[in-house]
Amino acid sequence: MPQGIAVVTGGTAGLGRAIVRELATRGWDVAILARGEDGLAGTARDVEALGRRALPISTDVSDREQVESAATRVENELGPIDLWVNDAMVGVFGEFLTTDPDDFERATRVNYFGFVNGTRAALSRMTPRDSGHVIQIGSALAHRGIPLQAAYCAAKHAVMGFTESVTTELIHNKSHVKISTVDMPAMNTIQFNWVKSQLPHHPQPVPTIFQPEICARAVADVAEKPRRRTWLGEPTVMTVLGNRFVAPFLDVYLAKTGYSGQQAPDKTEPMLPTNLYEPVAGDQGARGIFDDKAKSWSPQIWYTRNRKKSYAAGIGALAAGVAAVVRARKA
Repeated sequence: MPQGIAVVTGGTAGLGRAIVRELATRGWDVAILARGEDGLAGTARDVEALGRRALPISTDVSDREQVESAATRVENELGPIDLWVNDAMVGVFGEFLTTDPDDFERATRVNYFGFVNGTRAALSRMTPRDSGHVIQIGSALAHRGIPLQAAYCAAKHAVMGFTESVTTELIHNKSHVKISTVDMPAMNTIQFNWVKSQLPHHPQPVPTIFQPEICARAVADVAEKPRRRTWLGEPTVMTVLGNRFVAPFLDVYLAKTGYSGQQAPDKTEPMLPTNLYEPVAGDQGARGIFDDKAKSWSPQIWYTRNRKKSYAAGIGALAAGVAAVVRARKA
């Protein structure tokens, strides 16, 4: 069943690729914004194989004019944008003081201003129509900084504050345009094969690791039924709540575990070239090299995706319990 026109930034690899596939499966036509021509071509084939229209556009999201041009092309060639998903990101792994300032600023331009540019392009078209939905792909690290990823953590914190500010403006103006944030856990994506890294061992996501497809399904759920905030995965919930109540403890804990937890000495295959400044050749797909560690199911994510069923089951269990107590008292 046709859903509308969606735009996904960073849609050629990792979680973005999985989101594009899931949206196309559910009936969306999808415009894919990313830099690499090989990945754009492969992702477009995925969408078309699912019977939907695809529009791949080579775009560096840190460049506001490129994002605006892409948005105009989407509306001219596919139609009015109904959904915009900001996902594009790059990474630099290493301590803050040994990270090249140019690399830090580049990561910030993509991971923060890329979201700002995408949100502006989307809202400037949606608000006059009083219709549309923007989804920000957030992270547990938007709530809690960890060592070796200062640029990424800072950008995700900034996106959270930026989104909260824009949300209040939409509410003030009584707009029907929706904006949502979906905070992600660690995922098995290609990101960890092409980040710029100073680490002695292969970088890895902090366990527990999830497959990107399980998270992409939750994003598509939010696209269909907008919710302002969604946390995915038990580690995300624990990180957010833990930082609210025991932040000093987490500072010490992460100082002890955050270095080793982001490295995988058992992964000895060469990494890809870094994609920090230029796209990497080839079509890399959605998953990374951590299939042996990644989970495809989570009770928390299942609950998040099936709230009504969970509520109904809880009410049913409560009713059964009350009935049992009543029968016991009568006996």
